[in-house]
Amino acid sequence: MKLEDMVMVSVDDHIVEPMDMYANHLPLEWKDKAPSMAQDADGMDYWIFDGKRAGAIGLNAVVGRPKEEYGCEPVAFSQMRSGTYNIDARIDDMNVNGILSSINFPSVVGFDGNRFMHYSDPKVGLRMLQAYNDWHIDEWCGKYPGRNIPVAIVPFWNPEEAAREIERAARKGVRTITMCDNPTFHGLPSIHKDVYKPMWKALANNGIVISNHIGSGSPAPHASMETSIDAWIATMPMAIANSTADWLNLKALRDYDLKVCLSEGGIGWIPYFLERADFTFDHHSAWTHSEYGGLRPSELFRKHFMTCFIDDAFGLQNIQSIGEDLIAYECDYPHSDCLWPKAPERFHETVKHLTDAQIDKIGYQNALRFFGYDAIGIMGGRDKCSVGALREHARDVDISPRSFGGPAPLANGEEPRPVTSGDILRMFGAVAQEDGMLETA
Repeated sequence: MKLEDMVMVSVDDHIVEPMDMYANHLPLEWKDKAPSMAQDADGMDYWIFDGKRAGAIGLNAVVGRPKEEYGCEPVAFSQMRSGTYNIDARIDDMNVNGILSSINFPSVVGFDGNRFMHYSDPKVGLRMLQAYNDWHIDEWCGKYPGRNIPVAIVPFWNPEEAAREIERAARKGVRTITMCDNPTFHGLPSIHKDVYKPMWKALANNGIVISNHIGSGSPAPHASMETSIDAWIATMPMAIANSTADWLNLKALRDYDLKVCLSEGGIGWIPYFLERADFTFDHHSAWTHSEYGGLRPSELFRKHFMTCFIDDAFGLQNIQSIGEDLIAYECDYPHSDCLWPKAPERFHETVKHLTDAQIDKIGYQNALRFFGYDAIGIMGGRDKCSVGALREHARDVDISPRSFGGPAPLANGEEPRPVTSGDILRMFGAVAQEDGMLETA
């Protein structure tokens, strides 16, 4: 298949929430409680939620910078490419990168929306969560039908309310929710408790996918403050294996026929994970009494899960050990692992050994099927959705690297040396401590 004929859908990208996010989605009586934006004396833009300052607005939003600046954390809108927070510019950046449709996870409110859980008045937190969803669905996704697959935040800390929000969001066209992959991280009951049954039922009734993003509940650990940050970046995607094993053993997965997408986890580790899960079942189930509904763990995995990758040549060489129907693409715009604006070039290089049918499955068909989203139909046919067709709309988009600046992990004037986990955590300071995780890829 020629590069320009490919169709690509990304199941993992991110939004930097714009300052007017709440302008149109709250009635007058709620306006005074809406989150607001401010700027401090150092020029840092920041959100205020429930009277408290939130973390950095530009969590690793470094797309379009020279690689030397990937470690410089954006702290103001002026230090980010406008496609990170402006939907018109985002569509331009999707076009130049050949991406037809995308799922966009939150940033400042947490990948799972947990910031709303910490409101002093739960009713206000819930109302602000709902307004966030309305903005995301009606404005961010609604302005360009077919281009962004709506994803909702749900108050998983209150499963009854979460079920109601799932039902409401489903009526507005949402195809997936993002939630914490391990609620015990927030001091909540584990996913194995019956308290979540209303959520599972609502998801099943509406065919809504659960998107489990890395770092949402089981963050990748930093070995030490002296360890090179490269060690953390290299192993971070595979940290999702722990929550995957947990969800694979979730009885509700079978009882409610739930669907789970492992967002930003890569695929190269999966063949061994499935082999190990089957070995564990065969060798240990006599005493562990594990049960997978009459299936082996690998069979259950292939029935309920979708995986995705940014750049994973090894995984693509071993799709027979994963399943060609279980693999989707992800771009991760605007984070530093993102290959924008050359994602199609790298994808084409790593799938050249596959058949055209397999390339179509992995490039877009698996994602659109799994999430139940007809982007091709909405856009008027495949010929309007290809990399070549989308790039025709982006001839005037400036893709030249641009220096934006921002805080760097090494002190000004310090001699270059390997950046450590400690350097990164110190740069983020209270932000990393408050949010409980750190996303640099």
